[in-house]
Amino acid sequence: MTPVIKKFPVDLHIRVGYGTAFLLLLISFLLTLYANSELLKQARLVDRSNKIIIQMEGMLSSLKGAESSVRGYLLIGDQRFLYPYDNSRRITDSLFHALQRETFEDTAIRNELDMLRILIEKNYQLASLTIHNATQQGLSDDQKVKSFVREEIMGHIRQMVKDMQGVEQARLGSRLDEMTTRYHVLNAIILLSLTLAVSLAAYGFFTYSRENKARRIADQKVSDYQEQLKQQITELDKANKALIQMRSIEKFASTGRIARTIAHEVRNPLTNINLAVDQLKTEINGNTQYGMMLDMITRNSTRINQLITDLLNSTKFTELVYKKISVNQLLDETLELAKDRIALNNITVIKYYSDSICDIAVDVERIKIAFLNLIVNAIEAMEPGKGIIQVRTATRDNKCVVTITDNGPGIDTASHARIFEPYFTTKTKGTGLGLTNTQNIILNHNGHINMDSAKGKGTTFTITLDFA
Repeated sequence: MTPVIKKFPVDLHIRVGYGTAFLLLLISFLLTLYANSELLKQARLVDRSNKIIIQMEGMLSSLKGAESSVRGYLLIGDQRFLYPYDNSRRITDSLFHALQRETFEDTAIRNELDMLRILIEKNYQLASLTIHNATQQGLSDDQKVKSFVREEIMGHIRQMVKDMQGVEQARLGSRLDEMTTRYHVLNAIILLSLTLAVSLAAYGFFTYSRENKARRIADQKVSDYQEQLKQQITELDKANKALIQMRSIEKFASTGRIARTIAHEVRNPLTNINLAVDQLKTEINGNTQYGMMLDMITRNSTRINQLITDLLNSTKFTELVYKKISVNQLLDETLELAKDRIALNNITVIKYYSDSICDIAVDVERIKIAFLNLIVNAIEAMEPGKGIIQVRTATRDNKCVVTITDNGPGIDTASHARIFEPYFTTKTKGTGLGLTNTQNIILNHNGHINMDSAKGKGTTFTITLDFA
């Protein structure tokens, strides 16, 4: 009993390896995506802090410009000094709205901005009132007081903006630190992913090379085993054919011995019968009635003797006269001998001759008899007008191979073993010695003949002969 070796399948190795690699790379990708998202978030926060600081600085600068414009107008009285003041109001409003948008979610700053808004509005109201009174009445003590109040308000505004900028500066520093940390984390993840990818690639290449090498070795072993098996099958086939041929020869020799024994045992009584008949014919003095009976005995005795002669001729080894000839030419000459039967039954003959086949050394007339027996049997087995005979020549294992195939009704399996036996026939008419004689001729040439047939699928005879 062959032991069963359990092992981890190669394909499962590969699937698990690539699945693990894909999972690790996916995790690495997700971590990278998360770190990158957090880095972008911090970058947006840093950008917002910078915008808030810049916008506050711009708003404070605009307020200072407005204050300078009012002072210049009060000192000089020239309306042109008020142009920066008017622009300052628009710029301040625009920057304040921008600050509100940037700090929409920050409640603490929004509260500070509301207070700042009140102070800015109060400052601009006082400035506008101061400009109006100065235009109408000139600078008075009351206006000086208002100017002082405006200076106080402006101081508060500066302080609030400074405090708010300080808060945003602190946030900016914290966010920059956080962004730097996340940047380093992202780089670390990327480097880890790269290291992991390179490691997995190296491991995958190593595993693939190892498994591929093992598979190549296994494939080579399988190929070697297949080649050995083919050789063993070929050798067994040759041995089987040799055994069949040997058995055929033994069976043929045994049949010959039996035939010779029968001939010896039968011919002696036949000789005595014939002598007795001749003596009786002399003694009956021309009696017609007895003469007819004696003639009947003579005819049947002669027929029995002829049957024995045919049996002996079909089972004995004879001396051959060898001659080199092309097997294709030999088959053409044999078909020529059968052309009348072929034409009479309207049989189609298809030739598949090998052009490069070598000559064979045979007794030409004897081999023609063997081929002719096979062709005649094929003609008689097929339906007239529908029969097809295929004749092939080929070289196989340094032997000349001739196959003769018909599309007749075929031979049943039970008759296969007896097909070359003397007096065995499947035809309604025939002696049953044709194939026996054919086998005798082929065996005399150290050749081999076998038959392949199935009911309803035609019959093929294969003759193997040595080249000259």
